[in-house]
Amino acid sequence: MQVLYEDNHIIIVNKWSGEIVQGDKTGDRPLSDIVKDYIKEKYQKPGAVFLGVVHRLDRPVSGVVVFARTSKALTRLNAMFASREDVRKTYWAIVERQNEKGDWRNEGWLTLEHWLTRNERQNKSYAYDHEVPYSKKAVLRCRPIARGDRYALLEVQLLTGRHHQIRCQLSAVGCPIKGDLKYGARRSNPDGSISLHARRVEFVHPVSKQPVCVEAPVPEESLWQVLTSQL
Repeated sequence: MQVLYEDNHIIIVNKWSGEIVQGDKTGDRPLSDIVKDYIKEKYQKPGAVFLGVVHRLDRPVSGVVVFARTSKALTRLNAMFASREDVRKTYWAIVERQNEKGDWRNEGWLTLEHWLTRNERQNKSYAYDHEVPYSKKAVLRCRPIARGDRYALLEVQLLTGRHHQIRCQLSAVGCPIKGDLKYGARRSNPDGSISLHARRVEFVHPVSKQPVCVEAPVPEESLWQVLTSQL
């Protein structure tokens, strides 16, 4: 865990791939408990430490995670993140360039619109180019910011928040995220991660009302370093 920002009301950390944000059926120690222990030790707090989970990242994804340190901040942040009001999340994704669409010759922003359905048993979403029963509209914007021989680095901005949205939509246009076997990648990453990183979060502070903008350093893996060295 790497602390990126903290004050009396919020704490923002850089999550490593493989960590879970909140406890689940695996029984593995969640990031929320690690952050609580950090706060308890740093500020020598007696008793239980309050920490509210504002949003989550999939286990194989790395990057920015926001927690609330007070109930006031949690209530306000939950409302902001749910409505996407005054909140902007930016992701970086290393994608395979499998077909003509995946060449990303266009230098500007591309908007992807799909209708997604979710299979709970498979823990997977499916994309359609038209509305189907039980589907939800999913919209994102993306643009290439670096290129390699076989991969491209995309910047992604979510305009809606759907289950596995980035993973599913990029796969639907022939550009699965590196390492993401569930959505069509050719092979897994050695560490079990997928090459999706929550790079930046911007929002209005729930108490002070001042703008907050926090960036998470990319993983140390060599391809991340090679592609981001172009920026």
